[in-house]
Formats: sequence, C-alpha cells, structure tokens
Amino acid sequence: MGCLLSGREEIMKKLEEMNLVDDFLTYSLTSHKIYGEEASRYILGCVLQRRIGRLTVVPQRSWPGEEPGKHGVRMDVYLEEEDGEIFDVEPDNNSGDSEVKALPRRVRFYHSKIDAGNLASGEDYSVLRNVMVVFITTYDPFGYGRMIYTVRNSCTELPELSYEDGAKTIFLYTRGTEGNPPKELKQLLRYMEHSTQDNAGSAGLARLHEMVTEVKRDREVGLAYMKSCEIERRIREEGKKEGIEKGREQGRTEGKAESLLLLLSDLGEVPEDMRSRVFSEKDPDVLNSWLRAARRAESMEELVKVIVRS
Repeated sequence: MGCLLSGREEIMKKLEEMNLVDDFLTYSLTSHKIYGEEASRYILGCVLQRRIGRLTVVPQRSWPGEEPGKHGVRMDVYLEEEDGEIFDVEPDNNSGDSEVKALPRRVRFYHSKIDAGNLASGEDYSVLRNVMVVFITTYDPFGYGRMIYTVRNSCTELPELSYEDGAKTIFLYTRGTEGNPPKELKQLLRYMEHSTQDNAGSAGLARLHEMVTEVKRDREVGLAYMKSCEIERRIREEGKKEGIEKGREQGRTEGKAESLLLLLSDLGEVPEDMRSRVFSEKDPDVLNSWLRAARRAESMEELVKVIVRS
C-alpha cells in the first residue's frame, strides 16, 4: 500500500517498501497489539546485550510544554521496563547539517522531558529511574565511523570519577565500521536499514522479519498510513498555496514599485537612495499612497517629502 501526492510530486514510499529506520514502521511494529512487546524486547536485547524484562509500550509518548508557547516533544518508541529502565528509541534519517549539529541538544531536551514526567510532586530525586535514549541513524552523527557511540555525564577534571546520574544516550550508526560491536547488533542494524528477508540471517532476525511482514499487511496499519499520507499531502498543498500567494503578492508589490519609479522619472532623475527606498517597501498600502502622491506631484522635491515622511 502506498500513497500518492498530487501533480508532479514524488510518490511517497510504499508501506511494503519501508524499512525499520522509517519511524512510521518502527512505531507501528513496536506499538502493535500482538507483536509490539516481543519486537521491542528483541531490539533492546540486541542493543544492550542483556535479557529485557517485561515492557510497557507507550506509542508516540508526548510531553507538552509546561505552559503555552513552550516546546513539547513526541517520542517515537517509549518503553518502560518492569522494575527497570525507561527507554526512548528514535530512528532518525534527518541528516541535514543543522539537524545533526543540534542532535546533542535535542537529546538533552528529551532526557529533561522524560525526567520531569516521571517524578511526581513531593517525590525524592532518588526514585528517578534510569533513562536511556537510543538514536538509530543512517548517517554518522559524529564523523568517526563508529557503529556505537555511548554518551554519559562525567567529571571533566577527573574522568575516572564515578558519576552515575542514571542518564545514558546511545547513538547507533547503521553503516559504522569502527569499534567492535556485537555480531547480533551489526546484523540488526543492517536489517533495520534494509528490512528484507535476505538480511534476516539469524533465528531472531527471521522472527523479527515475520513480525515486520505481518505488520505491513495489517489493515489497521495500512489505514493509519493512508491517513498520515493524506495529512502530509494537505500540509504540502497548503504550503504550496501559501507560497504561490506570497509569490503573487510579491509580484504585485514589485509592480507597484516599478510604476512608482516610472512616475518619478517623469519628474527628473531619481536619486539612488530613493530607488532603494521604493524597492525596500513591502507594504502595498504604503506604495499605493505614494503612487497617488506621485500622480499629483509637480516636482521631485514634493514627492520626496511625502516618501520621507512615511
């Protein structure tokens, strides 16, 4: 199942062609009523190389801003381990320079929102649960070619000082070659980027691929994808309409400015600073008032006074 965009816009990726690095598929798999917990436990087990306890999956957990106008956040895969840690798993394809540069601060914000949402009023800080944010990226976030980057807070003066605040971030680069990541994790990341039968080379991955295939065939998932495509299409169309209207308005404004300069030239040579002033004015009402004044003006000096007073 795929969805089309109007006109010449590119056809959006079909659901059956999606990989697990596409956030819609990861969200649909981990939140699935039948396969969600099993798939989430397998993925986390590969990442952490340990047995994962019973998980509660909170699909696309949202933390609103504390007050109107403040930034909120929506997390792709939010998992709570029974009597254990809290995990946020984020597949990420946003490889633009500004997005990559801001990634550490984005992670910092995610940690803060999770912590604030898990400490009730009156509770002691000691009850805060360990939180791990996991980014799975198809780009190298730091440029060292590593498959795994593990980030924790530490003391600058004494790096060997034990400073355990319960916060950890793991960046997993699907194409990384440096370091010595576990074989199971390497296979998982390869599969997440290219979620095909050929890349499901272990028993665990074969089972994961079965679940992924069933989720892609699920009618409710397909309907949710079509709905998300429709929302995306409307957003793009509205953006295009807004852009067209802005272009038309800009054209009308430039036309008024050119008409005004023609009238000015009838009164004599137009000073360069006056040309700049006319073309820098974007308010059509102001330009209209200048046009009316230009039609009545008998000298350049008279019109310049009108424009300077505006």
